[in-house]
Amino acid sequence: MIDLLWLVGGLVGLIVGGDLLVRGAVSVAQAMRISPMVIGLTLVGFGTSTPELVTSLQAAFSGSPGIAIGNVVGSNIGNILLILGLAALLRPVMVDPAALRRDGGVMLAATLLCTGVILWGTLGRAAGAVLIVSLASYLVFTILRERRQRTPAAAVYVAEADLLPTPAPTRLIWPALVALAGLAITILGARFLVSGAVGLAEAAGISETVIGLTIVAIGTSTPELVTTLIAVRKGQGDVAFGNIIGSNIFNILGILGLTALIHPLDVPQQVIGFDIWVMLAATLVMLLFATTGRRIDRREGAFLTAAYATYLATTLWIG
Repeated sequence: MIDLLWLVGGLVGLIVGGDLLVRGAVSVAQAMRISPMVIGLTLVGFGTSTPELVTSLQAAFSGSPGIAIGNVVGSNIGNILLILGLAALLRPVMVDPAALRRDGGVMLAATLLCTGVILWGTLGRAAGAVLIVSLASYLVFTILRERRQRTPAAAVYVAEADLLPTPAPTRLIWPALVALAGLAITILGARFLVSGAVGLAEAAGISETVIGLTIVAIGTSTPELVTTLIAVRKGQGDVAFGNIIGSNIFNILGILGLTALIHPLDVPQQVIGFDIWVMLAATLVMLLFATTGRRIDRREGAFLTAAYATYLATTLWIG
């Protein structure tokens, strides 16, 4: 019971802290007159992935590689099958072709790179450096290209920034304090979450990897769920789709890369034998749906959510 309370409290901390961090950071960026496109591409994309980052780092330092790696892989699977599926059930998700060609291709490349790294069996500092450099290259390329010639994809990033209505103050101190408070709450929440997840896994007799792939991954993906559903309800399906793509790119290249760079990890066999292939298959299915109809309709959303339910049942059975 205590472990469950730690886990729930940690999830609440991650949600509240992550929201404060993103809103505070966006307010600071707006006050500094940073481009909305840059804010959407970096702060919103990376900010919504902060719970995954802090949780994976905390799990790595706590000696729980199954939670650290399972959190990233499980979050990407959940983003596509669960979050995008639910969004499409609510309202068909429109896809911007320009954003799909560029960012969808980057997500597929990142997923393939992640698959290769996972199959290697060990996430070392060299692999982490490759992932981080790839992320930096993607961000620099995108920003430089959009500054030279705005493409329709840039509108997606601008709209992502506009989803968080945070009026820019004349002074930076208050939003900076909000961002710092959000970061502190997120770190504390991650500590509680990992501690509760480890204890819950031991009490239930299942592996930490399963807990990381399911409960932890779903919990840390809550910011993406909220952002995606808000975008869909506002009729901005392309923003919802772009949010999923951006989050998955950041999860692989940023979170997994930084975690491996700071604390090398051994990859659990379950992830090698099953979950990484589910993540790759989910990515391919999502891109197929998006390419064929330039949208994810309700039937495809039902397929994605059913696939996630099947994945959860299979993961719990294996674990």
